[in-house]
Amino acid sequence: MMKKEYDKSITLICTTCGDSNFEYNEDKSWIKCKRCEREYNGGYEELVELNQERIDNQIDSIKDEVKKDLQKDLNNMLKKVFKGNKNIKIR
Repeated sequence: MMKKEYDKSITLICTTCGDSNFEYNEDKSWIKCKRCEREYNGGYEELVELNQERIDNQIDSIKDEVKKDLQKDLNNMLKKVFKGNKNIKIR
């Protein structure tokens, strides 16, 4: 059976130095990289926007995983349905 969850977490990184250690205010409307001290005045939203390619890559990876699981499950279901049928073979 297909997995029930495909939860993944994506670590946002500083687009200047690649570090993921930040300091931020309470509502994350301002973020600062602790390593290079780059400030993201747009806060969390800006950091997400700048990390969009990483996010998209993770989404594509999850899509591929779901697709493989669905194909495997469908194939197994069809094998069960047609088990014993001499005229239909599923490989």
